[in-house]
Amino acid sequence: MSERESMEYDVVIVGGGPAGLSCAIRLKQLAADNNRDIGVCVLEKGAEIGAHILSGAVMDPIALNELIPDWKEKGAPLNTPVSEDRFLFLTEKGARGTPNWLLPACFHNKGNYIVRLGDVTRWLGEQAESLGVDIFPGFAAAEVLYTEDGAVAGVATGDMGVARDGTHTPHYQPGMELRARYTIFAEGARGHLGRQLIARYRLDEGRNPQSYAIGLKELWEVDPAQSHPGLVMHTAGWPLDSDTYGGSFLYHLNDNLVMVGLVVGLDYANPWLSPFEEFQRYKTHPAIRTTFQGGKRIAYGARALTAGGLLSLPKMTFPGGALVGCEAGTLNASRIKGSHAAIKTGSLAAEAAFEALAAERSHDELTAYTSAFETSWLHDELYKSRNFKQWFKKGRTIGTVMTFVEQALFKGKAPWTLRHNKPDHASLQPAAECPRIDYPKPDGKLTFDRLSSVFISNTNHEEDQPVHLTLKDASVPVKVNLAQYGGPETRYCPAGVYEFVKDETGSDCLQINAQNCVHCKTCDIKDPTQNIIWIAPQGGEGPVYNGM
Repeated sequence: MSERESMEYDVVIVGGGPAGLSCAIRLKQLAADNNRDIGVCVLEKGAEIGAHILSGAVMDPIALNELIPDWKEKGAPLNTPVSEDRFLFLTEKGARGTPNWLLPACFHNKGNYIVRLGDVTRWLGEQAESLGVDIFPGFAAAEVLYTEDGAVAGVATGDMGVARDGTHTPHYQPGMELRARYTIFAEGARGHLGRQLIARYRLDEGRNPQSYAIGLKELWEVDPAQSHPGLVMHTAGWPLDSDTYGGSFLYHLNDNLVMVGLVVGLDYANPWLSPFEEFQRYKTHPAIRTTFQGGKRIAYGARALTAGGLLSLPKMTFPGGALVGCEAGTLNASRIKGSHAAIKTGSLAAEAAFEALAAERSHDELTAYTSAFETSWLHDELYKSRNFKQWFKKGRTIGTVMTFVEQALFKGKAPWTLRHNKPDHASLQPAAECPRIDYPKPDGKLTFDRLSSVFISNTNHEEDQPVHLTLKDASVPVKVNLAQYGGPETRYCPAGVYEFVKDETGSDCLQINAQNCVHCKTCDIKDPTQNIIWIAPQGGEGPVYNGM
């Protein structure tokens, strides 16, 4: 086997999303301001910057204003200011609007922008490259490197050209080591290296378990008569029951484009529930379906998101590096926004790393990052909504009422703090104890099946490579998941990756169609026995989202 080549940088950043790119930009800004030369690189597992980015998204520009004050002059694609907020509570056939004066501040979007976050991310990548950042798309970080003292010393990319049986194909190339004085992890929610770091350094001790949701999204080109650029609409209620956390978004962009999605909390109890099917059913509601009549669906995707808030944040630093953005879990679920938090934490981590580099330090803990975060406007914002998810774990009615009480009446300064200690995967109930859910068949016009949806996500994986969805114990899916929970992986996966089939003896077995995987990480989170582990496939593979 060929030895891995090695490259040295001052800072290596894993993940080319808003958090990672903002970190790189801020480092180079500080270097220029102080007449220093520092080496910064960004590794991105997607085929190009923005390929794996999927978000609602309504963006608060507060952090971008700080990072790049002249972003408008530089052509940042924030082109659709929010012009109207609507919030509906849905029943199966009806809809009840909420007056804006009754909505807590977290649901007001004046001054924000409806964006295609993939486009914003590509623009951030261009800004980073113009400042001298080395960006390597198509390279997945597969391994954390450590010093002899146990500090993070960089990462190694995965080997390329490995066959499914582990042998090397003629296209084999060994991975490369990228060593750094500091390594910043910005992989997004449930990053597979971040997960290892949290466990190794016990970064989540004393915290609430992180709480997650799955967000499913489609992009539609609608009839011009149904287009209302700047309209932001959220709903709660149907099709989800009152004990299941979630809600929808419907955002109107320019050019007759509408983004629609459903968020479902991964702490749901009924294993017969399918987030994908709930999303398709949602679009059939009388108050929703008219938007899409005469329209065309042009893109689809899904991604897990963090929803635990401030009380679920792990310690964000460790010797040699830090966690930023959704890798740490800084999304504000009450506002349904995370990109501003990603940009802010990336910037704060950059400032702490630059200070350490200027002091000629290496591989120590960036405590200045933690201190800066705790005194930032972002910490204040997350503190105000610290109980949001905990209330909704008690049901929609209690969650709705207490969110209004805390944010509208107490202005986020309620004299109580709630805790929980149950991870999402432990919430599933046995299938025999739960009502089955019968979902209607898709019509191919408004509602669709998984495979046709995966097709328009532009997802691709080389089939003859090691499966990146690994099982700790191959017997568990049948003996436990199928026997006790009715095989929930066939329903919580939004891409048709998992299916139970009969083998040559007529026995049940789990078939993993890894080539369908859209990298949402839901299986890694929701599997009731935590038997499924998501690892990065070969670099450049997975979905290629077009400005999602």
